[in-house]
Amino acid sequence: MPDIPSAAAGSGVNASVAMRLAEAFARHGVTIAFGQSLPSAFHLAAPHVGISQAVYRQENSGGAMADGYARISGRVGVVTAQNGPAATLLVPPLAEALKVSVPIVALVQEVTRDTTDRNAFQELDHIRMFEPVAKWVRRIDRASRLEDYVDMAFTAAASGRPGPAVLLVPVDLLDEAAPPPSPRRARLGFYPLDRIVADPAAVARAAAMLAQAKHPLVVAGGGVHLSGAAAQLAALQEAAHLPVATTVMGKGAVDETHPLSLGIVGYFMGPGSRTHALKPMVDRADVVLLIGNRTNQNGTDSWKLFPGDARFIHLDMDSMEVGRNYEAERLVGDAKVTLAALNSAMAAQDLSARAAARPALAREIAAGLAAWRKLVANVSTRDGGPVRPERVMAELDRRLQPDDIVVADASYSSIWIGNYLTARRAGARFLTPRGLAGLGWGLPLAIGAKLAAPDRRVVCVAGDGGFAHTWAELETLRRLALPVVQIVLNNTILGYQKHAEDAKFGEHTIACDFTDVDHAAIARACGVHGVQVRRGEDVAAALDAALALNAPALIDVITDPDAKPPITVFAGRFPEPF
Repeated sequence: MPDIPSAAAGSGVNASVAMRLAEAFARHGVTIAFGQSLPSAFHLAAPHVGISQAVYRQENSGGAMADGYARISGRVGVVTAQNGPAATLLVPPLAEALKVSVPIVALVQEVTRDTTDRNAFQELDHIRMFEPVAKWVRRIDRASRLEDYVDMAFTAAASGRPGPAVLLVPVDLLDEAAPPPSPRRARLGFYPLDRIVADPAAVARAAAMLAQAKHPLVVAGGGVHLSGAAAQLAALQEAAHLPVATTVMGKGAVDETHPLSLGIVGYFMGPGSRTHALKPMVDRADVVLLIGNRTNQNGTDSWKLFPGDARFIHLDMDSMEVGRNYEAERLVGDAKVTLAALNSAMAAQDLSARAAARPALAREIAAGLAAWRKLVANVSTRDGGPVRPERVMAELDRRLQPDDIVVADASYSSIWIGNYLTARRAGARFLTPRGLAGLGWGLPLAIGAKLAAPDRRVVCVAGDGGFAHTWAELETLRRLALPVVQIVLNNTILGYQKHAEDAKFGEHTIACDFTDVDHAAIARACGVHGVQVRRGEDVAAALDAALALNAPALIDVITDPDAKPPITVFAGRFPEPF
């Protein structure tokens, strides 16, 4: 567990409630709180106990920054906001965090207690507003309960299936004189807070099913990252000779250069996808091990991905997710410790059949990947303009190091990085907003990730539609001096929406087409290095220059508006570019 700063000298008996609140957060390992000014008393007290303030321009972005920070740091992310409009803008990022199990504590200022229910300025019923998007919501009404509620908030966020918790505090309470410092020592700001192993009998049954299967398949989701279980999954893949695929959020859970790694399966396995030629391996699977996987619509291609006669084993911390869409052998527990138990149980099984099948599996995967590389070679190397996104991804992939963090916005950006970038180690991180998949999450996720891992390179990929939601955070990048490289795939359309409407209706709404925007000029206006690239042969030099800067940078790539990722429902509806 990381070291936690001690409370500053001088925060003694006569300290304010704001200071006690900051001390309580510091006790739980908080060193960064994402916030603007409010609650001001908290942010003024926090530096005295080792908590720095990471600013944002817009409240949506603040919540997404806390999300990105939590995903990379292993700590509960903390975001603050004032009452009213700022609080309402926290709803979308908390909803995203709830869907994808990311632990966040949101500290939200309320109106003074004596003005409650009197139509005070920016008063709102925050409890009712946050309840649908949080695991836990409470208001601190008196100083004597502060430690109780802070501990409950962090416990709710970090325990079981992680997620957001909301702590409401009236602004006048923060200025009150506080009781003496708390003697509490509990440290609850790290996740998973409790590691629970699945029933040993169920683990033994799962091991037997995998050992005896003719065509087993593992599909790893984002829960592997949340649990820090990549090493245990890698051990299972290697020792039990199991082919492993991932979901979009699970990308990086296994080394994609491993001979038994397929890549991402789900709704973008059409022509041009890394796993298109490997679909037969999914089609013949007789036992499927799902790990930290919600079996959601995209991850299962609208629940059509797996064969109807397959048997399932489902490992997840959330008992309600296990078997939600596929009846399964239930492994309810933490992925890391349960996979360790499964590895031990597999060692007791006869794995000779799995070992014998391995060479043919490796050849099939290698052949499928070779066919994919041959198919996309032209679009991945095409010169001229407008630039193919595959060319951008190919140039970026050649420059990626195993510890780099790549962040994508929602929509096409997540699909481009999922298919065309390579996870070169088990546990590599590719952050995508796949809970509600709202546009605009990319850059703030990247800011949070960079603050969590200042020594690692962070690159963000966003379409021009998504990036328009968060232009203002370019100034935040400069203010925080964060060397994040932002790539904008600028096709002057809302790509996914336009192409989906064309596929379904044969026409599209007028909202899908934009006028030209020079994002590089916007970056330069914010004091950020910005260049525009219009030809494929110029992408490499722009990337090299941006990565060498050690400063915020933006590359605005004018991309082909006809370029479409290999989404399965698009197959056969549009001309292929290969």
